[in-house]
Amino acid sequence: MAIVLLLGMTIAPLGQGQIPQFLAGGVLLILGLSIFLLGAELSMVPFGQLVGSALTRKRSFALMLAASFAIGFAITVAEPDVQVLATQVAEIMPGMDKGPLLLVIAVGVGLFLLVGTGRIIMQIPLRHLLAGFYLALFGICSLADSGFVGVAFDAGGATTGPVTVPFIMAIGVGVAAAGRGKAGADDSFGLVGLASIGPVAAVAAFGLAFGGGLTGTAAGPDAPAVQSVFDAFASILPHIMLEISLALLPLLVMFLIFQIVLLRLPAERVKRMIFGLVYTYIGLVAFMTGVSGGFSPVGKSLGFALGTYAETALIPVGFLLGSVVVCAEPAVWILTRQIEEISGGHIQRKIMFAALSLSIAAAVVLGMLRVVTGMSIWFALVPGYALALILTRFCPPLFTAIAFDSGGVASGPMATTFILSLTLGASAACDGNPATDAFGMIAMIAMAPLITIQFLGMIFKRLKKRQRQLKNAPERKNET
Repeated sequence: MAIVLLLGMTIAPLGQGQIPQFLAGGVLLILGLSIFLLGAELSMVPFGQLVGSALTRKRSFALMLAASFAIGFAITVAEPDVQVLATQVAEIMPGMDKGPLLLVIAVGVGLFLLVGTGRIIMQIPLRHLLAGFYLALFGICSLADSGFVGVAFDAGGATTGPVTVPFIMAIGVGVAAAGRGKAGADDSFGLVGLASIGPVAAVAAFGLAFGGGLTGTAAGPDAPAVQSVFDAFASILPHIMLEISLALLPLLVMFLIFQIVLLRLPAERVKRMIFGLVYTYIGLVAFMTGVSGGFSPVGKSLGFALGTYAETALIPVGFLLGSVVVCAEPAVWILTRQIEEISGGHIQRKIMFAALSLSIAAAVVLGMLRVVTGMSIWFALVPGYALALILTRFCPPLFTAIAFDSGGVASGPMATTFILSLTLGASAACDGNPATDAFGMIAMIAMAPLITIQFLGMIFKRLKKRQRQLKNAPERKNET
């Protein structure tokens, strides 16, 4: 927020009333995400673990697969990042409705969550599935119109947001623990990574069925607001409240069905989870109000102003914003602590933050280069994913699973609500086609951790090997 204020008061002046609007939107976004995360801890995380464990104990493979699909579909519809992305796509691309796109993305997540839970039960190596599915994925995307490719890969990054990640990871932990006990702990990772493949394939297939190409409008941002800051948010609040109610309704229905048929939790536990869902609702309403009323519009205006000032200014600004956005993503803090614990302190949190910060900064720069030069998204995606898949051969399996899970961690609320909006505004200033030049930015950010964390895993593997050699050296000397 400080960086945006600095730019807005210097080289990229914002419109009348937009700075107070941005500050108010930022406060709402922070409060909303905080309340939402509290609700997720009270309701979705324990619910996911309980459902995963209960379904596994039933020993019904068909029931497990059907429940996985239903859960994946319901939580994706409730995911705020997906809501934001679908809204932005509908605004930019004439003829593309938000509703069908949401349903297509949700179906994709449901199908691949089904695949992921089946993998844990059948103990199939993750890297084999990743290699096969990504090869098939690139085959499908090569047939789709270029206007759908960026949106498809952005959908894969957006689905793994603050609702989906804790819920899916909780299911993975529950299934792995119930199926194999402590021995299955490593299998709990990778479920998010597989689930994020589904939306890419689903949107690309939707593009093939939709027919024709998508051309985004390159119009500049809306005119400066003339209404008060209060009116700017109050006018959109009723619509957002209704939208979030409809989005969370499938999740509530699913909870009630599982409670009656499968879980049968005590009344006190149910009451706690219901309170958690209420917190989730309040948090999502505040979050989406802050995004729609302040964060996204100002992001577009700032991108347009920077592109108008100097196209080359987008590159250093992109690097700066990319390097700090990782610190603003709540899930990144969880991820870095998790890896520090798994590596026994060998890979420290500050090293993880530095590596992720640099890689995501490079990803945002790559995205801005596409805006400035009109470079095809294939020149970024093909080498990047090829390297990520090659590294799975040399990286420890646990780190490969964490890497593909963390692709969605980096592309969270900040990337979807602000960085993508900034890119859309910059594309308009550069007279580009946002469908092919701007969409794909989330995909760049989601791709960066796949490479970075696997490299860290290889370093960890080498450190462990060296540690064993040093430990065995005195024993060999005594034997001699």
